[in-house]
Amino acid sequence: MNFRKGKGREEPEINLIPFIDVLLVILIFLMVTTTYSRFTELQITLPTADAEKAQDKPQQIEIGIDAQGRYKINEQPVSFLDTATLAEDLKRASAAIAEARPGAAVDPVVIINADRAATHQSVIDVLEAARIAGLAKVTFAAQTGSRSK
Repeated sequence: MNFRKGKGREEPEINLIPFIDVLLVILIFLMVTTTYSRFTELQITLPTADAEKAQDKPQQIEIGIDAQGRYKINEQPVSFLDTATLAEDLKRASAAIAEARPGAAVDPVVIINADRAATHQSVIDVLEAARIAGLAKVTFAAQTGSRSK
């Protein structure tokens, strides 16, 4: 093996002058194309609130289901025997909405507000009762966070 250094090999040379030229051109480009101002302001439109306006609630029937399987329609407790009796209670609540707003089209929204520990079957019973009562608009209420009593 020959470990001698060859005579024809030279050390590589790094020329930084073209690199500096390119950086200078980029710096000049940025200085020419960038605009500077003394003051920068953000135009923000802050929201306003008016407590005088009453919210127009849609016609709704709220059904509450607790962990023990008890039902409340618009905060009034109802006895649950089967889905047919619950459907009759929903029809009565729908009729009460129709009487409250005689000229409006009656198509109330059924809002199911079930406790976390409520059974799935109780929610399915409400869905079936709404179908029997002819109420097509059904939605679920979701609450985030904890409520203090």
